[in-house]
Amino acid sequence: MFNTPSTGTPVASPDSVMLRVLVADDDPASRLFLVEAMRTLGLDAEACNDGKAAIARGREQAFDLLLLDCRMPGAGAQQVLSELRHDPAASSADSTAVATSAEMDAGERQRLLSGGFSEVLQKPCDLADLRRIVALVQPDASTLPLLDDAQGMASTGSPQIMQAMRNLLRDELVGLYQDLDTSSAESDLTDRLHRLRASCGFCGATALTARVAQVQDHFKLGHAMTPALRERFRGTLLETIEALGPAAA
Repeated sequence: MFNTPSTGTPVASPDSVMLRVLVADDDPASRLFLVEAMRTLGLDAEACNDGKAAIARGREQAFDLLLLDCRMPGAGAQQVLSELRHDPAASSADSTAVATSAEMDAGERQRLLSGGFSEVLQKPCDLADLRRIVALVQPDASTLPLLDDAQGMASTGSPQIMQAMRNLLRDELVGLYQDLDTSSAESDLTDRLHRLRASCGFCGATALTARVAQVQDHFKLGHAMTPALRERFRGTLLETIEALGPAAA
């Protein structure tokens, strides 16, 4: 039915932060294969066997990736995703979602993609298919350095210019942090994020660059910023401010 994953070295190193995936599938064989394959690829995999349980886990825990079977009892993939996307308090409201199914025609595939899924995975599948799915998940900002001096030096050319740019970036970040909860228009934040991403690139602020890109991608899909995403953005923002050190005299 499935190509069994080989027992190779996981992609994630022991010192890295593992991406988390929720596998929701009512078929025991499919569920076992997907969980073990994801673990082989270095992910922290959790499983449940129906849609209601998937909704509950998605509300409670922040997963980087959701693998949702289309025809589970209780709630299929589309209903699970809709419930999470429309629940601003759900921890996995903005997670990357992939629909899985053993039967899939072109019309259903298009409906799922239009309904918010990043990809549709037809079963049976193999490890190569799942590697492609894992590649959809952006590296989490928490796995990246807050400040990359080599990148900053490559962009600015000298330690003095890099430090001057970082002083300006710190002032920009403090202002954004103070305004984050009071910004009334998404368009205002979109413009600021565009400028901020460039500033982060010059200064080697790699973790914040990744987080800004995540928020921008969320906006491009037409989604408002969820509380979970806002808190992750706020956390990376504050960590970067602290890494930049005290304000210049």
